[in-house]
Amino acid sequence: MLLDTASLYFRAYYGVPDSVRAPDGTPVNAVRGLLDFIARLVREHQPSALVACMDFDWRPQWRVELIPTYKAHRVAEERPEGADAEEVPDTLSPQIPVIDEVLDAVGIARVGADGYEADDIIGTLTARAGGPVDIVTGDRDLLQLVDDARGVRVLYPVKGVGTLHTYDAGALREKYGVDGSGYADLALLRGDPSDGLPGVPGIGEKTAAKLLAAHGDLPGILAAADDPVSKITPAQRKRLHEARAYLAVAPEVVRVASDVQLPAFDDALPAGPRDPEAVARLGERWGLGGSLERLLTVLAERAES
Repeated sequence: MLLDTASLYFRAYYGVPDSVRAPDGTPVNAVRGLLDFIARLVREHQPSALVACMDFDWRPQWRVELIPTYKAHRVAEERPEGADAEEVPDTLSPQIPVIDEVLDAVGIARVGADGYEADDIIGTLTARAGGPVDIVTGDRDLLQLVDDARGVRVLYPVKGVGTLHTYDAGALREKYGVDGSGYADLALLRGDPSDGLPGVPGIGEKTAAKLLAAHGDLPGILAAADDPVSKITPAQRKRLHEARAYLAVAPEVVRVASDVQLPAFDDALPAGPRDPEAVARLGERWGLGGSLERLLTVLAERAES
């Protein structure tokens, strides 16, 4: 099981009231919400291994060089040296280091790599996996990894982190009209304002799905646009030609990496906390109470079963 950690703690932050606070009054709704969610995932899905995949760079420069608008609207501070600062709610920012500390103390693997997003870590670990993979994310971009032949599914939170929708190939085709390998092409044609991807003007999700059904993939669509006798409409042909520069670079931006060099890590779920003293200290300092206890209990029960 691979967690798109930032996606999930954002969901927890907005799904759990900020009245959930530490003894000193600091909000810990994202921390407690994420811990409860991980406990539930382990209890209900019984993964053989689990990795919290991290954004070491939420807006990689190599993606920005290809499409300068990539996530540009989410930049809170431009930094000439190092990654730009992401716009994050004031009461969420202080919780992120706490999440890191707690996961490390419990013994849940956190994995990231400089210059890459969590999506790329997930893509790489999925490519390496020798068995089925469940990807837990609120980011539709990762639907491109759905693959029934390899047992790769996406568990997508629908309301906060309370309800999960499972995307296998059938559910993906029913919702979007494409399979996993086609989703990246659908996304780049459609565009995504939340990621600063312009898409092809005039080609929305349904039109993109129809073009992919008719022509297979993006190269097939572009070949049809160049073929004067193809059934692509004049308006679509014009739009695709005008978007050639964007379409030349968009696939590299939209498709998650699958070959990131990662540090060594242990993805086994711990039976007990890796650092009991740190867990006790963090639990008391941040008032994590039942959320932390529930996670530790689920991990211990899983180890005994």
